[in-house]
Amino acid sequence: MIDLATVDAIATAAAVRAQKVSAVQVVTASLDRIQAQDATLNCFTTVLADDAMAQAQTVDEAIAAGQDPGPFAGVPFAVKNLFDIAGLTTLAGSIIERDTPPATQDATAVARLKQAGAILLGALNMDEYAYGFVTENTHYGNTHNPHDLDRVAGGSSGGSAASVAAGLVPLTLGSDTNGSIRVPASLCGIFGLKPTYGRLSRAGSFPFVASLDHIGPFARSVRDIAASFDAMQGPDPRDPVCSDRPPVTTLDQLHGDPDTLRIAIADDYFAQGGLPEVFAALDQVASALGVTQRVTLPESSRARAAAYVITASEGGNLHMANLRRRAQDFDPATRDRLIAGAMMPSDWYVQAQRFRRWYQAQVAQVFQSVDVIMTPATPCPAPEIGQTRMVIDGVELVPRAHLGCFTQPISFIGLPVLSVPVSRPGALPIGVQLIAAPYQEAKLFQVAAALERQGVIASPVAS
Repeated sequence: MIDLATVDAIATAAAVRAQKVSAVQVVTASLDRIQAQDATLNCFTTVLADDAMAQAQTVDEAIAAGQDPGPFAGVPFAVKNLFDIAGLTTLAGSIIERDTPPATQDATAVARLKQAGAILLGALNMDEYAYGFVTENTHYGNTHNPHDLDRVAGGSSGGSAASVAAGLVPLTLGSDTNGSIRVPASLCGIFGLKPTYGRLSRAGSFPFVASLDHIGPFARSVRDIAASFDAMQGPDPRDPVCSDRPPVTTLDQLHGDPDTLRIAIADDYFAQGGLPEVFAALDQVASALGVTQRVTLPESSRARAAAYVITASEGGNLHMANLRRRAQDFDPATRDRLIAGAMMPSDWYVQAQRFRRWYQAQVAQVFQSVDVIMTPATPCPAPEIGQTRMVIDGVELVPRAHLGCFTQPISFIGLPVLSVPVSRPGALPIGVQLIAAPYQEAKLFQVAAALERQGVIASPVAS
């Protein structure tokens, strides 16, 4: 039997297609692991055991008939509960959405993974309406970090990251507006991809900030990230910002020579505001790659501030009706920030968007001389659940807000970013961001695969 805690999705699918193990056995093992561990971790808000077993049976029957169900044949996956799942009400981490009708069809990304043979096991916990970096949810409880149950899993896609790190499922989907994939990936010690803005369809996912929202996968290997990205690509008329570029196959490019790529470390803003172990992890990756060049992304502090203005303003306006009618039904931490955003002067939003265009042009110039830029993913390892203060560089900060300090300026301009877990035996996980120009995800995978082969980055799975 395959050990789901240590084997990745590609290896699982290969074993299923070769009939070394059945999809039913794989799904059963995953459901058993969820049954045994999720009461402690609190990753899942819904488990679709009967549906998953029926899907698994269909995969096994297809293989027995000589058919190939796809690259993820029999692989269990789960999705953040802001993705539509046909027949379920999409909660988006709230209780307000319980009153909405069930979804009539799967989100596009969910449907495409199913078409590739993957088997949906359920929906995962998150910060309410994706507004947070900790997955401490008043309505559905806290998601715990598998590496230390007293610590947060990160957010807002905390259930997605923790379930992969704990080996409950090998593949999950999350969303990233300001760092909601990269932050939990870093804190849980797994891979998390925020693709280029519009590269993957968001159709059927509950919005937060339309001009910043991305969706993407979590996994324990680079090849799983690349293969899932490949499976979900393609135009989608249901999402007006989804790219009409034809899909590319990035999985075949993992063994390219990273020496052909120009890689640099971001300095200035990205070289401060973190604990020493964060920068030590970055140096560890840079040393393995022989990277010494440094570049500056100008005015990144203002980029983060502008991202906050856009986030708060768009988020507050999206929820204005419910803030007026049902304010008491929001998570208090979410409600107060949404109200503040709804009250922001409109000229702040206009100025933030103008700055966004300027910043995007400046960073594009940097990518004329480099292919991949490295920065920390988070300013610290996972804080404790309920922690309200942390001190970095002598400054007292609020974890819920500051965990995204290195991710927000990058989200702001829609660049593709892969958070990779740095090997730190005996220590809490920490990640490094690999950043590329738009539509250059393959370069990120190439660098990450080289690091994976060297053992510099690893994805420790909690037992």
